Amino acid sequence: MQIGARLKEAREAQNLSLEELQEMTKIQKRYLIAIEEGNLQILPGKFYARAFMKEYANAVGLDPNELMEEYKEEVPKTEEPTEEQYSRIQRSRKNQEKSTSNFSLFPTIIVGLLIIGIIAVAIFFIAQNMSGTESKDPVEQDGNNDIVIKDDKGKNQANQDKANEENQVNEDEQGNDQDKKATKEDTKEPKFTVVEEGVGSTPESTVAFSYTGDEVKATLEATGDTWLGVNADDGEALFEESMFNAEKSPLELDLTGKERVFFKIGNASVLTITINGVEMEYPVDPNNVRQNIWIELKQEAE
Repeated sequence: MQIGARLKEAREAQNLSLEELQEMTKIQKRYLIAIEEGNLQILPGKFYARAFMKEYANAVGLDPNELMEEYKEEVPKTEEPTEEQYSRIQRSRKNQEKSTSNFSLFPTIIVGLLIIGIIAVAIFFIAQNMSGTESKDPVEQDGNNDIVIKDDKGKNQANQDKANEENQVNEDEQGNDQDKKATKEDTKEPKFTVVEEGVGSTPESTVAFSYTGDEVKATLEATGDTWLGVNADDGEALFEESMFNAEKSPLELDLTGKERVFFKIGNASVLTITINGVEMEYPVDPNNVRQNIWIELKQEAE
């Protein structure tokens, strides 16, 4: 294996690109390629060829002296570098290192300036807040140039009077609300009450409907198809058993004078029953579609 191939193999083992190696050694990429390919004649001279090989070996982790000894027949022989050549190499490296160090200082300077700016802004806002909390009570001057300190007692008294007025208004409103509530409680509203909740696949339940007044009107509305039959306890068929749906809705039934009414429902989930404007809640989940319901009509005194 030639020395150039050996150096290239070591570089690739380190996963270094030629650009990275150029940055590390400060040797131009074209010279690095020439070394790897064995084109040593394009290097600046024998001295530089040996020097570049040593720098390359150091960068990829090889011992340059051992490498040069192993390939001494291949490496160009040269006399010791003159003082002028050595000085020129050293100056070139120092200039490159100086340039790199100058660029590396820029981020540090920028970060420092940002920190100083943040501190200055923080001090400014702290000073503003402190000056705001140290404000004193305003003073007035009369015609005789005497200083008169404003008295906040009058202002506090006015605030207290206003609060008392608001409390009085709230108490009056609460009293009115209580009166309205009492009046509403005295007025008996129509309502449904579950007497017995049915069980089974076709539960039969009993619901009481209490009301005041003389008339009892029921409204039936369907959003889909359901089998329906409505009969009074005296045997009167208020709605013959048949299919009931949205096209036949709403169905108005006069239940005035009836004591009990029986509803035979095939699909409770689509049927709404309302009496005197109050909607009945099914005693059994309407998803249990087949239900039989007795509604007891209880008239109460007004």
